Amino acid sequence: MGLKAALSKPFAKYISKKVYKEAARAVELQEATLKMLMDKAKDTAFGKEHKFSSVKNYEDFKKAVPVKDYEGIKKYIERIKHDEENVLWPGLPMYFSKTSGTTSGVKYIPISKDSMPHHIKAARNAILLYIAETGKAEFVDGKMIFLQGSPELDNSYKTPTGRLSGITAHHVPKYLQKNRKPSYETNCIADWETKLDAIIEETVNEDMRVISGIPPWVQMYFERIQAKTGKQIKDVFPNFSLFVQGGVNYRPYQPIMEKIIGKSIPTVEVYPASEGFIAFQDSQKHEGLLLNTNAGIFFEFIPADEFFNESPTRISLKDVKLNVNYAIILSTNAGLFGYNIGDTVKFVSLNPYRIVVSGRIKHFISAFGEHVIGEEVDRAMIATCEKFGVEVTEFTVAPQVAPKDGLPYHEWFVEFRKSPADLSAFVKHLDEQMVKQNVYYKDLITGNILRSLVLTEIAKDGFIGYMKSEGKLGGQNKVPRLGNDRKIADALGAFKVK
Repeated sequence: MGLKAALSKPFAKYISKKVYKEAARAVELQEATLKMLMDKAKDTAFGKEHKFSSVKNYEDFKKAVPVKDYEGIKKYIERIKHDEENVLWPGLPMYFSKTSGTTSGVKYIPISKDSMPHHIKAARNAILLYIAETGKAEFVDGKMIFLQGSPELDNSYKTPTGRLSGITAHHVPKYLQKNRKPSYETNCIADWETKLDAIIEETVNEDMRVISGIPPWVQMYFERIQAKTGKQIKDVFPNFSLFVQGGVNYRPYQPIMEKIIGKSIPTVEVYPASEGFIAFQDSQKHEGLLLNTNAGIFFEFIPADEFFNESPTRISLKDVKLNVNYAIILSTNAGLFGYNIGDTVKFVSLNPYRIVVSGRIKHFISAFGEHVIGEEVDRAMIATCEKFGVEVTEFTVAPQVAPKDGLPYHEWFVEFRKSPADLSAFVKHLDEQMVKQNVYYKDLITGNILRSLVLTEIAKDGFIGYMKSEGKLGGQNKVPRLGNDRKIADALGAFKVK
C-alpha cells in the first residue's frame, strides 16, 4: 500500500464521523441553511422583490417565494449576463454552468464562490465514505479517469461559462492531479468520438483504478477499448476497483458493463447537478444516496402526483415520508430560490435521510392518465431482461395515441446487445411487469383504452446515432427514458432495425 492510500484511511474515518454527525442533525441544519440564505440574499434584487428580510421561518418563505423553473428566473439571469451584480446572490456568480433544457433551450445556471467548494467536497466525501466503510484504499495510489465535458470556458460574459463537469475539472485538488486522466489537452477536444479515441490512447496502457462517468458513455469507452485490444476490461486494467457513476439508473446497464469488464466492480453513485451536489452514496450496505443537507442547499418536496395542481402540498425535510414520489425543489447559496430542477426522488430512509432518484417530473407518459414514470419502466425492463437472459444497450418509451390501426399503445424503442430468443414472449412479460406496477396502466389495458405495448427494435449503435444527430453525443447528455410526446420516437425512426 502506497503513502496516499495509507493516509487516506484515517482521514476517511474522520470525515465519515463528521458526515454522519451532521446527518443526525439534518433538520436542524436545514433550518439554519434557510436562515443563512435569507440573510445573505436579502439585499439582492431578488431578495428585495420577495421581501427576504421579513422571512422568519419556512411558512413565511413559502408565502414569499413561489416555486419556479428556469423560465421563472430567466429575466434575472439575463441581467447577470449583462454584468449586473447582486441580482440573485451577492456579487457576480463565479461561473455559469451551461445546460441543455427541453423547454427553455440553453440554460445558464449560476455557480457562486459559496457553492463551488461543495461540488468538490461532496464528490470527495463519497469516495472517502467508501474507504471508511470497506477499508479499501489501494485505488488511491493508481490512476483515475473522469469522462467529462471540456474544461474550456467561454469568456463572452464577465462570468465564465462552461459545462459543470468541465468547470469542476478546474477545482480538482492538487493531490489528485498527477493521478488524473485524461490530459487537459485531450479533455478539451470538442468532438466526443475523437476525444474518446484520444482518451483511450492515453489510458489503455495506464494503471487505471477509478473510472467515473455517466454509464452509457463509460460503456462506449469500454467497448472501444475491447475492440482495440481484444481483451476484457479486467485484463486491460487489472487494478480497476471502483466505478463512480451517476446521471442515470445504473441497474439497466449493469449486466452489460459487468460482461465487458469481466467481473463485478463496486460502484459509488453520485447525484451532482449544476444547481448543487444533491446527494451521494454513503454505504455499500444500505440502499439510497445520503442527502447533502449541510451544503448551502435548502430542500423542499412536492408530491409528484400533486405537482401540476394549482396549490400542491409543499413541505420541508422534516415532513417527508418514505416511498412517496416527490418533485425536489432547491434554494441554494448560488442564488436559486424555490427552484424546480425537474427531478423526482423517493426517500428510502429517514435516519439518515437517503433518497433514490425515481425520474423526471416532465419525463413521464400520461397520454391517458396513466402517469408512468421512469422508475417503473426501468424496473420492468430489468426484471424482464433477467428472466430472459437478455442484454439491453438503451431504451426509451413514448405513447402512440393515433395509430393507423387498432387501439393506442405505449411504444418501447429498444436497442438489444443480446436479443431474446422469443421476442413475443419478452414483450408479453414486459407488459405484464408494467401492469403489475402501475394500476392506472392496468385499468387502461383491461378497459380496452390501451392495447399491450409494442416494441420497436433499434439497430446497433442506433441510440448513439440519434444522440449524434441531435448534437448531444457524450459529456453529460442522456437519452430521456420517457416522453409524453413523439419527438424522440419520430427521430428514432431513422435508426430502426430494417
